[in-house]
Amino acid sequence: MRSLLCVLGLLSVMLSPPILAKDTLRLVADNWPPFTDASMPGAGLATRIVSMALSRAGYTCVTEEVPWARALMGIGEGRYDVLVNAWYNDSRARIGQFSKAYLTNRIRLLKRKGDDFRYQRPADLYPRTIAVVRDYAYSAQFDGDSRLRKVEVVNFSSAVRMLAAGRVDLAVEDEYVARYNLQREPAQVREAITLVEPPLAENTLHILVSLKHPGHEQIVERFEQAIVAMKADGSYARLLRQYGF
Repeated sequence: MRSLLCVLGLLSVMLSPPILAKDTLRLVADNWPPFTDASMPGAGLATRIVSMALSRAGYTCVTEEVPWARALMGIGEGRYDVLVNAWYNDSRARIGQFSKAYLTNRIRLLKRKGDDFRYQRPADLYPRTIAVVRDYAYSAQFDGDSRLRKVEVVNFSSAVRMLAAGRVDLAVEDEYVARYNLQREPAQVREAITLVEPPLAENTLHILVSLKHPGHEQIVERFEQAIVAMKADGSYARLLRQYGF
């Protein structure tokens, strides 16, 4: 009986989630290269900036990469403490506290080469089907416009492949993300797609700290102070150069 209890106790320890130190933060991001990607140096530019700033602020960070919807749900439920790469919208502000911006993203439309589509105003989009990543926020105007014909997809690769195949008319993504990922698509996809001018919008990138974390206000404050210090001492600019920005 005693040996059985020992085995059960050992199994309980093995199956229990690890206990993190008080100043250890559980960071989460989706796969969104070159900003967040576990296979890249530093797990991508945004992850590197955020982890460096939080380290300077006195925190130890453990990072996990999961699909976007799971990351957002985890912040809302308190399973993660910090979402690395969040654009602002009101629904997210109900589950987490946003920091001030630490990067800016230019949001671009993509079309098939040879398409004579030109973008000047939102109404130009209404006749078109547009691939969007499920649960992403692009801009307040775009997200809230019920007249847009949006087709939800799981990621950018699905969006551009549907676009190249003629299953949708347009796609939308951050400019750097689009350029980075297009280089990794098959030639028949990559060579069929072009970016549309002018940009659809500009978004600021923030961390989103779960309201379930009792120290969420302090985390945001210390993160923002660290970003200011990194910009002052040149380390922020060096990171941008390292990642080709």
